[in-house]
This record gives sequence, C-alpha cells and structure tokens, in this order.
Amino acid sequence: MAKQNFETREGLKKLQDELAHRKGAERNRIKEAIAVAKGFGDLSENSEYDEAREQQAKNEHRIQELEEMLKNTVVIEESEASADKVTLGKTVKVRNESNGKEYVYVMVGSTEADPFQSRISNLSPIGSALMGAKVGDTVTATGTPKGAVDYTVLEVNKTN
Repeated sequence: MAKQNFETREGLKKLQDELAHRKGAERNRIKEAIAVAKGFGDLSENSEYDEAREQQAKNEHRIQELEEMLKNTVVIEESEASADKVTLGKTVKVRNESNGKEYVYVMVGSTEADPFQSRISNLSPIGSALMGAKVGDTVTATGTPKGAVDYTVLEVNKTN
C-alpha cells in the first residue's frame, strides 16, 4: 500500500497548482526548447537538445511524483481535529526544557514544511513528537541534531 500523505487544505492546493503548472506551462516551455534545439542540426552533438530532453525527463518524473502524492493525500480538516490537541494545521507554542527557550510552530504536512518560517512537518523529529500532545504534556523529540530533546506544550491554537 502506498504511503499516505497528510496535508492541510493549503498544502493540497500547492500540490495541485504545481501539477497544473508542470503539465501546462512547463511542458509547453520544454517542448519549445526541444523544437528550437532540433533546429540547430545534428542531435548527436547538440548540448541544447540534450539539456532540453533532460529537463523534460525531470519534469515528467516530478509530474508522476505529484500525481502519486495527490492520489494518496489525506486532507486534515480543522473541524475533525480536537481543539486542544496538536494536529496538522494547528499553531503550537512549546518550551525546550533543556534551555528554557520558547518556540512557536505551525504543524503542516511534509510538502508544506519550511523550518525558516517555523512551519514544521508532522514527519520531522519535533513534529512527530508533538502530534497528538495537549497543553501541559511534555514530549521527547528524538533524532534531532542535538539528540533527544524534551518539549512542553504551552499553547495549541487554530492557524489563521
């Protein structure tokens, strides 16, 4: 069975938009690049043609990946989630128990993750430890660069 891909509505839309772009505009751009490169003559020594074909292969591979992800995507609806539990689409404030620092994270699916924007995936070490936790719970995130780290959940809120 294929691995399920959990996403928020926003994450699903991003995947759908990327797929539409790759099937439409990107395919057309590559098709044009191939046509132009063919016009340069001998294909056996035509680096432009080789580059365009490589781009085509990468684009088609990504299209297949996106279609597979979308086929196995489960959208997490806010209404299905417990109001006080850490789930996808929630904003969670935590305290790192080893250094006392507080962090605010938005819990998202793996394709939406952006640690520089404090958007962490449910599959990341911290994200997977926090999933299902409630305010007051202390969880241990293993597999982080600093080893096992304990976090206490301070707040759980809807993400706007």
